[in-house]
Amino acid sequence: MPDRAFFARDSVELAPLLLGAVLAYDSDEGRVAVRLSEVEAYRGVGEDPGSHAHRGETPRTAVMFGAPAHLYAYFTYGMHTCLNVVSGVDGRASAVLLRGGTVVEGLELARGRRGAASDRDLARGPARLAVALGVPLAATGADLLAPPFRIEVLAEAPESESGPRTGVSGAGGGAAYPWRFWLPGDPGVSPYRRHAKSHA
Repeated sequence: MPDRAFFARDSVELAPLLLGAVLAYDSDEGRVAVRLSEVEAYRGVGEDPGSHAHRGETPRTAVMFGAPAHLYAYFTYGMHTCLNVVSGVDGRASAVLLRGGTVVEGLELARGRRGAASDRDLARGPARLAVALGVPLAATGADLLAPPFRIEVLAEAPESESGPRTGVSGAGGGAAYPWRFWLPGDPGVSPYRRHAKSHA
């Protein structure tokens, strides 16, 4: 398992290093683990118009300004929880959104949580990934290097591709921020969807 120093780097540098990593979560029902195949990097104040932290710290984003290797979970569209790994240094917001992956442990439990979804779609997309793992919104701020979490990264970063982030409006969703990283050809990668109001 990596140490905290591994995560104490800029999100754009860390993001591709998380591809192929396995994140596990132990709930009362059991363990589910997902191998990550798609992530997105987000920076902080004044640096990244697509980031929740772009305009400064709020109660919601305080975790992003804290120590690396912690979980930043947020609620979106009034119905979905999304999971991020906090990166960088304490006091400067930086995080990596976990966009997609493949369940590699606890398949039956993940299937039960995801209803009629195919095995390919169990964790293919950020909201689906959170549901499959069983990580609640209340877990925001949790230390990813301590139970009930476990994360294992590859010794060497795999080959990856990058491009604009999915569904981000304005400049943050345009070609100037090619901070979505994925494993080409991996079944856990979600379809790219450009936001109608993103900049070219």
